[in-house]
Amino acid sequence: MAFAPSSMQLTSSAFVHHEAIPTRHTGEGENVSPALAWRDAPEGTQGFAVICHDPDAPLVNNGSYGFVHWLLYNLPADVTALDEATTLGTAGVNDTGSLGYGGPMPPEGHGVHLYYFWVLALDTHTELPEGLTLPELLTQLEPHLLGMNRLVGSYRRD
Repeated sequence: MAFAPSSMQLTSSAFVHHEAIPTRHTGEGENVSPALAWRDAPEGTQGFAVICHDPDAPLVNNGSYGFVHWLLYNLPADVTALDEATTLGTAGVNDTGSLGYGGPMPPEGHGVHLYYFWVLALDTHTELPEGLTLPELLTQLEPHLLGMNRLVGSYRRD
C-alpha cells in the first residue's frame, strides 16, 4: 500500500485536530508525549508504529524535510491507545539525536508550526531494534503498511 491516509482514526485527549498542542507536551513545558488513541484499524493489523513530524521546520535531515519529533514502534495489535508519557513500544532517534519523544519547539518568531502525529497499521508485529532513524524505520515498515492516518496539532513560540 502507498503512504496514503486510510479510514483509521487517531485522536488525543490533550488536543483536537488542527488545534494548539498544550505547552505541557512541548520543549518549553514538561516535554511529555500526549495521550493518543486510535480505532478502525484495517483488517489483518498485527502491529502499529507512531511518528511525530514537523514539516514546517526549516531543516533538511537525512534527505528529508522537516523535523522528526518522535518515533515509536513495535506496538502490538492489542495496543490502541498510549497514555501520556508512555513507556510502551520501542523508541527511535528523533532529530535532536535523542531517543523517544522530543516535543514541539519551533524557532522563536518562526510562526505557527504544524505537528503531524501519524499512526501506522502493519500486517506484522515488528521486533525492530531501538534507535532507528526515520529513513531506517520507514524502510522496514513500508512493506508491511496496511493503513495510516494522522492527527495534526499546532504550536507557536513567540
